[in-house]
Amino acid sequence: MRTILFSILLLSLMLLTGALALAQGDEFVFGVVLVGPKDDHGWSQSHYEAGQYVEEQIPGTRMVVFESLNPADAPETTLLDVVSEMVDQGAKIIFTTSDEFETDTDMVATQFPDVVFINTTGDTVLEGTAPSNVGDYNSWFEMGREISGCAAALATQTGKIGYVGALINQETRRHASSVYLGARYCYEKFAGGNPDDLQFTVTWIGFWFNIPGVTLDPTEVANTFFDNGADVVISGIDTTEALVVAGQRASEGQTVWALPTDNPNGCDEAPDVCLGASYYNWRPGYKQLVTEVMDGTWEQRWDWVPPDWSDFNNLDTSPVGFAFGPGLTEEQTAQLQQFLADMAEFSTTPGNENALFLWQGPLNLQDGTALAEEGENVDPIAVWRLPQLLEGMEGPSTSE
Repeated sequence: MRTILFSILLLSLMLLTGALALAQGDEFVFGVVLVGPKDDHGWSQSHYEAGQYVEEQIPGTRMVVFESLNPADAPETTLLDVVSEMVDQGAKIIFTTSDEFETDTDMVATQFPDVVFINTTGDTVLEGTAPSNVGDYNSWFEMGREISGCAAALATQTGKIGYVGALINQETRRHASSVYLGARYCYEKFAGGNPDDLQFTVTWIGFWFNIPGVTLDPTEVANTFFDNGADVVISGIDTTEALVVAGQRASEGQTVWALPTDNPNGCDEAPDVCLGASYYNWRPGYKQLVTEVMDGTWEQRWDWVPPDWSDFNNLDTSPVGFAFGPGLTEEQTAQLQQFLADMAEFSTTPGNENALFLWQGPLNLQDGTALAEEGENVDPIAVWRLPQLLEGMEGPSTSE
C-alpha cells in the first residue's frame, strides 16, 4: 500500500514539476528601465503602470523593472549593468524610458542582438543611425500640452503664466511651444483677450526632476513665478512641485492654480488648485510592442502615434490624454471640451491627417525666422526637431 501511495505521490510531484517547468518556459519577460522612481506621480509612474497593464492584459508576461537610473540616484550604475541583469532574467524586449538613455540604448543594443530595445522619445531610427534591434516610440503629446495651455489661459486673471521646463532639447522646446499655442488660442477665443498681451515665461531647471546641487530647485522656480505675478504655473518636468507650491499658497488665501504632467493621477497632491494633467498613456503601445515581439512580427520603426480622436482619454486605445482637474469651473470645463472638439475636428479633416493642430502659419521662431507662412501647416518633422521656442515666448531656447 505504501509503495502504491509513494508511486502516486512521485507521479504527482513529477507532473507538478513538469507543469511548473512548462509555465516557466512559457513566461515572457520584458524589462522597463525608469529614469525616476515608479511612484513619482508623473513620467516614470506612467511607464511603470503601462508595464503592469501588459502583465494584466497578456497572460504569461512578467515585468522586471529598474528604478531611478540617473546621475543622482545611481551614479555608478550603467545602462549596460541594468540590461545585463534583465537579459539574465530572460527579458526579450526592454523599454528604456527617456531620451537620456538614447545614446546608451543604441550602444548596449549592439551587445544583445537577440533582444528588442524600445527607446521612448528618441529618434535614432528616424535619423537612420539605430541598430536593427532598436525601435523608437512616442505619442503626439503636443496635443495634451495644448490642452494644458488652454486651461491655463482660461483660468489666469493676471495674464501671466509660468512654465517649469526640464532640460533644453527639441522635445522640451516643442512641448513648451505647444502649451503656448494652446494658451494663445483659448485666451483669444474663450477668454476674449488679446493673445499678444499674454505673458508666457519658461524657466528651465536643467533636468527632468530636481537633483540638489545640479539643477534649479523646481519649488523655488514655482515660488518665483507666483511672486512675480503669475497665477498659473504649468509643469514640464516629471514631478509635481509646482502643484504642491500652488496648493500651499492657496491654503494661505492666494488665488493660484497649477497643472502637472505625464500621469492621469497627477492632480492628487493638490486637487483643489489643479486645472488638469496632460498625460502619456503608454499602455496600448507597450501592449502592442510586447505582443509583436512575442509573436515574432516586430519590425524596426520610429513611432509617433496620434491620439484616438474618437475617444481621447481611452486608456486602452489613446496614447495621450488630458485629465480634467477639480480646479476647473463648469464653464472652463465646457470650454476645454470645446477646445478638444476643435482639435479633433481639425485632425480628422481630410488632408490634415499628418498636421498638428495649431501648428499653422503665420508662425515664427523666437528669433523671428518664419516657421510657416499664412495658411501653411508646419511640417510635423519640423515640429519634432524644433530648434527654438516660438516668437512671443520668454525664456532661452538653448542652454548656451
